[in-house]
Amino acid sequence: MKAVVTGSGGLIGSECARLLCDQGWTVIGVDNDMRRQFFGEQGSTAGVVSELKALFVRYQHYALDIRDRQAVRELFEQERPHFVIHTAAQPSHDRAASIPYDDFDVNATGTLNLLVAARDFCRESPFCFTSTNKVYGDRPNYLPLIETNFRYDYADGRDGIDETISIDNCLHSLFGASKVAADVLVQEYGRYFAMPTACFRGGCLTGPAHAGAELHGFLAYLMKCCVIGRPYRVFGYKGKQVRDNIHSFDLVETFAAFIDKPRVGEVYNMGGSRFCDCSMLEAISLCEEISGRKLTWHYEETNRIGDHIWWVSDVRKFQSHYPRWKFRYGLREILEQIFRAMS
Repeated sequence: MKAVVTGSGGLIGSECARLLCDQGWTVIGVDNDMRRQFFGEQGSTAGVVSELKALFVRYQHYALDIRDRQAVRELFEQERPHFVIHTAAQPSHDRAASIPYDDFDVNATGTLNLLVAARDFCRESPFCFTSTNKVYGDRPNYLPLIETNFRYDYADGRDGIDETISIDNCLHSLFGASKVAADVLVQEYGRYFAMPTACFRGGCLTGPAHAGAELHGFLAYLMKCCVIGRPYRVFGYKGKQVRDNIHSFDLVETFAAFIDKPRVGEVYNMGGSRFCDCSMLEAISLCEEISGRKLTWHYEETNRIGDHIWWVSDVRKFQSHYPRWKFRYGLREILEQIFRAMS
């Protein structure tokens, strides 16, 4: 039994590869370390890929660029995977504006290349796509908010943002737009060709293996700054902007649930929900407490373009489809794991 995992050197892809290899699957890992190009040496996935190769005989690596249409087709024709987990991406909300061609070519065209190959060579195989909450743009910011001492919250006390909120007529960022294109393609290939596809619209994806960089990898980079004494910048909203955070293992478990009982053209908001959310100010305080070190940080009034003031995923749709799935890791445990990985 074979699985293709794109972005296999990244946080989510490597978690998928480890879990699947442990379960006896042959994992076809696809990763060309383009993250190094996006974020410099600190973002490289080469070390993780080397570790996967050394640890798992069932791990087979391809340094393949998903923008290479023919190479993708040849891989799928050769391997005929039993399912596909697509995590490869240009992942930075902010960096996309300075590299618009790379951002769109990787996120949108790369996803299309994978979908066409899957349709042609393994149409019945479940296809899991790691989308993002950025497909909603700043639409959630128009909902009424209340402000407390350390965070914003929604005035109506809702559990989170569900899948019915519009993605239209709002500011997305170029990253959000490229992921919208990919997200809609994954849905369309599911519904048009009756393929078992699903978009998992993630909040902040995190875990001890996360190579956080400024403007990407919120909790990992925040803890890193705390540990090494690097100054941290907070962008806008008084530091009271709220994010939910989901451990990489918990997210991979959602993929496993979908693969076990696939559906056609599904969309799921997938984050830590109110089980694992925090504001920037709350996260700083907890990082300082866990690390025993004071963070040096300064505030910039201008918020990131298209950024959410408050984002918490309403995961009840997924839980209604897969009631056996549960969260395992809360915020403190996640940050303690990240701290131990850096110590």
